[in-house]
Amino acid sequence: MTCDRLVCANCAAPVSEGRCPVCRASRERLQHQDGVFAGLTPAALVALLVALIAVALLAHGFAA
Repeated sequence: MTCDRLVCANCAAPVSEGRCPVCRASRERLQHQDGVFAGLTPAALVALLVALIAVALLAHGFAA
C-alpha cells in the first residue's frame, strides 16, 4: 500500500506530504510495511506472472 492517495484525518492533507505529526508517523509506518513486491506496478506483476507460466510450461515440456 502506498500513501499517495491517503488523506490525513488530522489535517486533511495528503499523507504523502507529511504536513503534521500524524501524517509523518503514518507515512513512516507505511514505508516500513513495504514488502518484496510493493514497488512493482500491476503491469510488472502481470509480466512476472506470464514469465513464470512460460518457465513452468517449458519445464513441463522438457520433463515429458
